[in-house]
Amino acid sequence: MQYLLDTVALVRHFSGKGKIGKKAAHILNTLDDTENSLVVSVISLMEIMHLAEKNRVGINLQETLELIESSAKYTIIDLTPKILTIAETIDFYELHDRLILATAKWLEIEIISSDSKFSKVEGIEAIWD
Repeated sequence: MQYLLDTVALVRHFSGKGKIGKKAAHILNTLDDTENSLVVSVISLMEIMHLAEKNRVGINLQETLELIESSAKYTIIDLTPKILTIAETIDFYELHDRLILATAKWLEIEIISSDSKFSKVEGIEAIWD
């Protein structure tokens, strides 16, 4: 099974800083490299780059990319016109989150996220606690 990691989940998972919910932690810690199950949106990478430049996260883009590339269980997904079309139908206040939510909808996979508002979006199942 595949899961999309939102930016907060990705930062906490890779930096080791901040709490991760029990269900999310179980998924992150039990998948092995052969399952190739954790999907990362290029939007999250963009957010990490921006937040690192402002010293707001404990990991930078280069470190994130190295960790992703060091394991076969991670896949990076690009932003596509189809994802943008889906994002246009989602009523969510923050653009980056809208794009990440649209990616989960397009891939038809669950999203690992601490944002409780994600589950209120039709067609989205968020996993955390």
